[in-house]
Amino acid sequence: MFFTSKAIFGALLALAAIAAPAQALDLTNVAFVQVVDAPASIPVGHAEFCKARPAECRRNDNVVSAVPLDEARWSELLQINANVNGNVTPVSDLDLYQVDEFWTYPNGYGDCEDIALAKRRELINAGWPVSTLLMAIVKQANGEGHAVLIVRTDRGDLVLDNQDGAVRLWSDTPYHYVKRQSQANAGQWVDMLDDRQSIVATTAGIN
Repeated sequence: MFFTSKAIFGALLALAAIAAPAQALDLTNVAFVQVVDAPASIPVGHAEFCKARPAECRRNDNVVSAVPLDEARWSELLQINANVNGNVTPVSDLDLYQVDEFWTYPNGYGDCEDIALAKRRELINAGWPVSTLLMAIVKQANGEGHAVLIVRTDRGDLVLDNQDGAVRLWSDTPYHYVKRQSQANAGQWVDMLDDRQSIVATTAGIN
């Protein structure tokens, strides 16, 4: 696991030359999920979460576009991801709360969005900028919805997932990306543009 993590971090360092040029961070690079510049519908579960915890769904007065990712932060990211995954037993909302959808912090048990919320909270408590920690809704290959945490770094958008212990670039995951929290306002969401064919073509230099 150590060597795998070091190898992934090395690959992210190599990507930095593309994703983060010395002059400015290019958020249009394929390492970042593109979004629609308009509000999207808010997941019902998150809307209810925000009603219960309005302080966690406020406008971000200090928007950090992407957090600089060094080896120390990378290690912290891996540790928090592994700790939360290891300490929360996945259980559906229907089994836990007898409702189809209920977003909350897990107490030893929780489903995918609860686990992602816990990782977001742990990273905030560790000093990571709120605007770089984004709850996201994706679709699995079978068409079912799933929630992950996207961490926006200067190496690209990294995904923290309870179904996969590795921290990966969004484009290296098997999901279709639907929408995520806005960086400007934690209580608002934006649609994501996931066109993998376009990404492959751009990477290959095909017009």
